[in-house]
Amino acid sequence: MNGSTRHGRRVRLVGAFLFLVAGAVATEAAQNQQPMRWWKSDQFQRDLGMTADQVAKVDAIFEATLPELRQRKDELDHLEDKLSHLIEGDIDEATVAKWVDKTEAARGRLNKVRTLMLMRMRQVLRPDQRVRFKALHERWDRERQLQNARRQQDGH
Repeated sequence: MNGSTRHGRRVRLVGAFLFLVAGAVATEAAQNQQPMRWWKSDQFQRDLGMTADQVAKVDAIFEATLPELRQRKDELDHLEDKLSHLIEGDIDEATVAKWVDKTEAARGRLNKVRTLMLMRMRQVLRPDQRVRFKALHERWDRERQLQNARRQQDGH
């Protein structure tokens, strides 16, 4: 396997973690609710074969990162609101472009913090658990797509 293929697989695995956690973190940060902590799910722990130590380590990584995630999310929300108001107003394109750059830089900072957190979480898992995680994610993704398709059919 060449370096490019390995890198692509790593990116997809990190992306899988990102997908599972991103929605919960963003929702939690926006609504100040408790996020869904997949690593604390009994079913998920059984399916992955996670030890109590692994659960504690993943939770510690999440808890240590959560304040910065919230801060970055708040920053992004503020900049998106500002950008929306600028777009609605009678503002020149150069000013809007400047705020787009600021907003996208903030989105990048949030994604970087989240991705590094997910990488650290992934490193807690053994290689065999990472393989099972990928299969669980693929199954979850298929189920989610089916649910979305059903909702679309029911809504029409």
